[in-house]
Amino acid sequence: MKNIVLPILVVEDDPSLREALVDTLELARYRVITAVDGSDALQKLAQETVGLVVSDVQMKPMDGHTLLIEIKQRYPHIPVILMTAYGVIDKAIQAIKAGACNYLTKPFEPNALLDEVTRTMLPSWPPHDAASASDVIAEDSASRAIFELADRVAETDATVLITGESGTGKEVMARYIHSHSPRHNQPFIAINCAAIPDTLLESLLFGYEKGSFSGAVKSQAGKFEQANGGTLLLDEVTEMPLSLQAKMLRVIQEREVERLGGNHPIKLDLRLIATSNRDMEAAVHENQFREDLFYRLSVFPIELPALRKRAADIIPLAQHVLNRLTEGNGKNARFSSAAANALQNHSWPGNIRELENVVQRALILSNGNTIEPSHLNLRGMAKPAKIAATTLADTEDIAASAPEEDDDNLKSRERTHILNTLKSVDGVRKRAAEKLGMSERTLRYKLHQYKLEGHLADA
Repeated sequence: MKNIVLPILVVEDDPSLREALVDTLELARYRVITAVDGSDALQKLAQETVGLVVSDVQMKPMDGHTLLIEIKQRYPHIPVILMTAYGVIDKAIQAIKAGACNYLTKPFEPNALLDEVTRTMLPSWPPHDAASASDVIAEDSASRAIFELADRVAETDATVLITGESGTGKEVMARYIHSHSPRHNQPFIAINCAAIPDTLLESLLFGYEKGSFSGAVKSQAGKFEQANGGTLLLDEVTEMPLSLQAKMLRVIQEREVERLGGNHPIKLDLRLIATSNRDMEAAVHENQFREDLFYRLSVFPIELPALRKRAADIIPLAQHVLNRLTEGNGKNARFSSAAANALQNHSWPGNIRELENVVQRALILSNGNTIEPSHLNLRGMAKPAKIAATTLADTEDIAASAPEEDDDNLKSRERTHILNTLKSVDGVRKRAAEKLGMSERTLRYKLHQYKLEGHLADA
């Protein structure tokens, strides 16, 4: 049976911002449907199954908070991310307690949205393993040794502690372990301890009973209960407050959890995986992390090496990302020998996450199907534009952004390439978008931007 990738429903009444959000998600290879307000969103949900709802808060006649409550009543399994230009902490707390996965305050970086989407999106249907063997790149001997360890521990129920620099693929490894374990058909629940306010983290983990605090209008199962039978990932566990660490220790020891305001312990049968990008032993010595909890979590430690320390993975990973980005658009892009050497010799401080950004940017800037060193632009770091709550012009370069030092030059080259491509197909936008490897909506946005900047006469 073919896997069906569930779409994302974007609910936003501002047409310009809605289009910018759709462009960002489509460039990341997500399928998107849209709604102009809460009522429209409920109609779309009645017609099609979605994997995630991303909704604005300030809408009329039905605002985002009301929509959230309706979704949780009708479709409690669908995750919801709320967006607002009004960063009111009380509203954010209410939204999280009502079941929202996160609350993004505008303006936010495109990568912040994509990170949350990756974390909360429901899997495809039938369930598809995001870290299947076909998606794992392990050409370097260091990587092969790590995955051999992962295969061995996956067969057990041992608690795993995965450490490594940011961007090395810790969550991918956690999902790999789950998908190769006897629990692979059970839930995989992830929670980012660094992204959740301390005041909310405890209720999200343990759950709560109705009336246990102001705003608890109904009982809610926590992440421990939701993961029962499967795997719970505590991402960036070193960011958990010390007061909560003591309670975590008891849950791990007793293998039972008690909801806030509850009187009855709930037995747990789950696999626990924790990750951190910090030196955990140093955190223990600095009294920032409990020593007893550290030893409970590090039953089976796995340290992921930085990308620069597994050089044989760099080119296969880059080609894998390139193939994924060009899938379905007819392009057969490849790296020239010089570009491959440049990739191989880069230090990759941002690891795999940086590599993905570099390849995506290079694909946009390249002429034809061959990527050259000049397209990689490895001298500086990309600075993505923020998704704002105002006009389309305020969301400049959401699809691709360039390093500050070469910003004007890169924009000029990109603009010239797009306009020349448009000329070559007699102005037919659909054909131009196909040749450029971007969506027609993204092309429309860029042409609109060139018009605002006074460059459209170049065509």
